[in-house]
Amino acid sequence: MATNKFFKSILFTLTIAISLFGFGVENSLAYPVFAQQGYSNPRAANGKLACANCHLNQKAIEIEAPQAVLPNSVFEIGIKVPYDLTRQQINAAGQKADLNVGGIVILPKGFKLAAKNQISQEIKEKNKGVYISPYSTEFDNILVVGPIAGKTHQELIFPVVAPDPEKNSDVKYLTYPLYVGGNRGRGQVYPTGEKSNINTFGAVQSGQISEIITSEKGESNITIVNSNGSKTSQIIPAGLQLTVKTGDLVKVDQALNIDPNVGGFGQEETEIVLQKPARIIGYLALCFSVLLTQVFLILKKKQFEKVQAAELNF
Repeated sequence: MATNKFFKSILFTLTIAISLFGFGVENSLAYPVFAQQGYSNPRAANGKLACANCHLNQKAIEIEAPQAVLPNSVFEIGIKVPYDLTRQQINAAGQKADLNVGGIVILPKGFKLAAKNQISQEIKEKNKGVYISPYSTEFDNILVVGPIAGKTHQELIFPVVAPDPEKNSDVKYLTYPLYVGGNRGRGQVYPTGEKSNINTFGAVQSGQISEIITSEKGESNITIVNSNGSKTSQIIPAGLQLTVKTGDLVKVDQALNIDPNVGGFGQEETEIVLQKPARIIGYLALCFSVLLTQVFLILKKKQFEKVQAAELNF
């Protein structure tokens, strides 16, 4: 038992590694590995997904999922993460870079990522080069993907297999909630609470800017002198465009740079029905019987009208 658990942990670690390093994308540690390390369950009691704790901007996403599925069927859940492809973000080194995207799907218990031999060739072509992995060994019904290049992956597709209640007593033929989240761009806050360079940085004190020195790395060292003559220096990360210059008067917390954030996170929820095949057959039989009854009633009515017409003529 302990050996199996060890191998499962190794397998999960390898899966995460593949998902992180399967692409030559800068700053791959932006997501979702931070959430996996910091939150055993990515969905809080209030419904907020862990990704929103670091990606503070809200951006819309779209979810595409079937309303009902049959046991053991393989189906797609799509997350559309639209954004202006001409926009670029600042990477950790302060250089311009294309946006990355990532996504998370929280499935009902029993629903899982479809195995390779269950996925159609069409879905394989759509997901070529994309590595989807379970959130953890405990929550294999939660799937994550990313970061991957946003220019070629504005729609994230998750192939899912539905459980069979006849084989799994914990699963019932019911309507289940489905939660999804999608992100584009880097986050504003690291799990440690530190700001990333995707932020506006405010003045630490009121006063006059006496000096702005740009380092070889591109960082801006701003010195502010207050009314008492006290000097305070603060560093603005490289790549950020300043809104102030030497000699300007600033107030405490006044933004010293333009907000560089062009990304954001969005989450949506919907419902999916695990449908019992016998119910569908019963429903079709009911519809057929109702239709047949209506036909017989119409024929009977026509027959009655003919009899009435014959009696009147007589």
